[in-house]
Amino acid sequence: MPRVALVTGGVGGLGEAICMKLAALGYKIVTTHSPGNARVAEWLKSMNNMGYGFSTYVCNVDDFDSCKNCVDLVTREVGPVDVLVNNAGITRDMTFKRMTKADWDAVIHTNLDGVFNMTKQVMDGMTERKWGRVINVSSVNGQKGAFGQTNYSAAKAGMHGFTKALALEVAKSGVTVNTISPGYIGTRMVTAIPQDILDSKILPQIPVGRLGKPEEIAGLVAYLASDEAAFVTGANISINGGQHMF
Repeated sequence: MPRVALVTGGVGGLGEAICMKLAALGYKIVTTHSPGNARVAEWLKSMNNMGYGFSTYVCNVDDFDSCKNCVDLVTREVGPVDVLVNNAGITRDMTFKRMTKADWDAVIHTNLDGVFNMTKQVMDGMTERKWGRVINVSSVNGQKGAFGQTNYSAAKAGMHGFTKALALEVAKSGVTVNTISPGYIGTRMVTAIPQDILDSKILPQIPVGRLGKPEEIAGLVAYLASDEAAFVTGANISINGGQHMF
């Protein structure tokens, strides 16, 4: 039986590349999307026209009950989740002076609480089956901080604290928990940045001189999801073109 991989926020962008890579390696792919996402039907049709048998489920990752209902449905209709990629995230960028409590809460609830909410639904099954992979998609800005991103940087840094603690708890059950921290990746969101800003502010920070490719991030996720990565747990793997070294 093929293993089931659930990728949160997989409709477009980095999540799409992760779904495609894992599908090419034989995983059965499930992805989540927020309610009212108008792109889902068109995206799913496009993916499945290319031969991908993806399944999509509505889920608010910031809501515990929504996550429980989603995973229960996935388990009944597709199978138990073997690989969870916590990829869903949002930004509400602004200086701390201008940031409201609502701006802070929105990012923390989605980017950090969402990791707990989804992982909680699959962990018991993984430990009982003695195999599982949890991969949390953080950010270079969770490692070094970023101007105008106190909420985002805090949430992304918190993801790795979660990773390390949970990895200790489940290591003897054959379950690994890891974080990846991408730098600037050529997704639709990043390439929408004006070219002069990319050329003057962003690319000069990256020693390799270019944006990362979504497929490069997906390749790292695929490795961490594999049997060969069984000895990697509690790690935070940077993939940022040398932008931040430590």
